[in-house]
Amino acid sequence: MAFHSVVTMEKPLQHISLTDWHARVSQLRNVADARRSDAFAIRHASRSLRNETRIEGDWANYESNEGLTDRISELNRWRDIIAKTFDRIEREIYMLQEEKNATERELETLTGPISVIAECLTMRDGRLGSEMTYDEADTEIKNELAILENNQRLLADRCQKAWEKLTRLDEVRFKIGMEIDNKLEAVELDNSQLALDRNAANISYKPDPTRNPKNSCSYETWLEHVKNMKQLAENELADTYAIREALFVCREKARNMLQSQQERAEHTIRKRIFETQRARNELEWQKMKMKDEMEQAVCEIKTLEQALRDKSDGLKLAETRLENRAQRSGMELCMDQAHEMLCVEVEKLREIRRRLICKIDESKANYNLMEEHAQKIDVDLENKQHSLMTDIRALDLRQRLKGGEFGLKMANPSAQTDRNIVLTRMEDEIPKT
Repeated sequence: MAFHSVVTMEKPLQHISLTDWHARVSQLRNVADARRSDAFAIRHASRSLRNETRIEGDWANYESNEGLTDRISELNRWRDIIAKTFDRIEREIYMLQEEKNATERELETLTGPISVIAECLTMRDGRLGSEMTYDEADTEIKNELAILENNQRLLADRCQKAWEKLTRLDEVRFKIGMEIDNKLEAVELDNSQLALDRNAANISYKPDPTRNPKNSCSYETWLEHVKNMKQLAENELADTYAIREALFVCREKARNMLQSQQERAEHTIRKRIFETQRARNELEWQKMKMKDEMEQAVCEIKTLEQALRDKSDGLKLAETRLENRAQRSGMELCMDQAHEMLCVEVEKLREIRRRLICKIDESKANYNLMEEHAQKIDVDLENKQHSLMTDIRALDLRQRLKGGEFGLKMANPSAQTDRNIVLTRMEDEIPKT
């Protein structure tokens, strides 16, 4: 029986297994699915992007239009506010001009006993040290002197101030007028921009539309400027009313001011005498208490120094114990509890000494301050005594004003002088005759 065989020839290439073949097919299928999924996602994202950009663009345009509308409304609102202020300024200028003209027609001349008031001022200028104050009595006497010298000059000064105020009001009126014109121009420009749309014929790309224009400012700066203009006008208007009222008061009450001012000046001098006496009594009491406190401070400093010396001895003892225990031999030289307690004691004693030294320095500094202050109190007591005598003499000198048209009517000046002497406790200082 014959056998036949077939010779097969294979390509000289690497053969893959069936499992790898199936895996390759599965990989190609998966990659195709992934590419289709990516393509679908890109299409969906593109569609979403178109919708979102369209919506964002429309909303951006809508918000811009709303911003322009709000800006126009805000400009109109501020323009109305400033326009009302402008009308008020016009009325105030007219009324102030009328008051100024009336005051100029009412100028009168008044005279009085200027020499007595000047002598009182000269006498009170002789006060010493801290008693040279612009107190209420000094102010009232100077006011009386100003009224007595020349009331006509006062009215002339009021007229001058009214003229200056009118000048400032004219300046503010000019600024407010320019502000209103600028706002009208800005409203007109914003209205023209609001009328534009994307289909307008006069729109185009610009080189740098988002730049900050020259001489531009922020919204906060603009708002502050507008408020400042409004506040400037309000301040000027408020001051204008005060000036008009002052003109009317000076014109209507000039004669009555003289009589009332003399009574007010004498009252303030008596009040000043009482306050000086009270301050002198207070300083005497403070001096006595300061002396007692200084004595106690000296005792306390001595006690602290003694405590410091005691703590110094304790510190020496603790340091000596530590140094002597450092001489132990062998393994006995250990950091036992006794060593730790001695170290703690040294630290505590050093801290105590430091605190005591600080407290001693503080006490000595405080004692020096009290001593210095006590010297100031002595000087101030002498000045107050001199000021008290000066005010009493000035009050007696003013008795010459009781006669004449502008004098104060007093029934018994000598009785009033005796009353001042009793109130200020000056009986012992007046020489006996």
